Amino acid sequence: MAHLVVPGASLYYETAGHISAPALLLLHAGIAHLRMWDLQVAALAAHHYVIRFDARGFGRTEAEDKPFSNRADALALLDHLGVDRATLVGCDRGGTIALDLAVAHPERVAGLVTIGAGPSGFPEVELSEAEDTIFDSLDAAFNAKDPEGISRLEVLLWAVGPLRRENDLDPSFLQSAYAMNLDNAAHFDEHPFPQPLDPPAADRVVEIMVPALVTVGEFDLTPALAEYEYLLEVMPQASGCTFRDAAHLPSVEHPKEFQSVLVSWLAQNGL
Repeated sequence: MAHLVVPGASLYYETAGHISAPALLLLHAGIAHLRMWDLQVAALAAHHYVIRFDARGFGRTEAEDKPFSNRADALALLDHLGVDRATLVGCDRGGTIALDLAVAHPERVAGLVTIGAGPSGFPEVELSEAEDTIFDSLDAAFNAKDPEGISRLEVLLWAVGPLRRENDLDPSFLQSAYAMNLDNAAHFDEHPFPQPLDPPAADRVVEIMVPALVTVGEFDLTPALAEYEYLLEVMPQASGCTFRDAAHLPSVEHPKEFQSVLVSWLAQNGL
């Protein structure tokens, strides 16, 4: 178990592959932690130096209730490992962090992959009625201070999606999704405060001049689908991929398909 001590936190991280290989930094979703990448690491590490960590408030990372920057934490880990540039692969909030990093520190980013993610500062998108209903239930669970209830509803909203039924999905995928998010419930009483990028990335992603792969699950939420279309439209070197029969965690739900797409894209772009 490796930890990097930074101001206000001890970041848990793992690496795989040879340090001389091109670096990949994997940034997890808000309903997961670094274990969400387990099924891809071995294949990626064959030709890359794979780096992943638990952000503050997730997994095995320990954090104080202090302001911090997700961007600074990621850069601190890269610096600690002696990595000058990396291709960033981020899901959900991890994708937002990746976009922020690519805008704020373009010299550190060789390539960019987002999964169901949008840029910071993206305008609010109207939810569907089904999405609104689950969000109302989540608000009630937060008011009741029910971490386990929150955890289950978050997975139901994001990993299952309002248009699908749990009984129709792979039980092993559901078990993995629920287990990861339940791990994060242990941080319910922690309140590290992330500092936003100023100005935010939404109007600046047009400046990202590295290869980008923008992906989404076909059953993801309305905002994620809108963000997908926006990034494809405005990012100069972006290509897109929609994963069928998936919601917010296609890399976990369909790991072989996701791995095939990612490995192929990395090779095509010399990353």
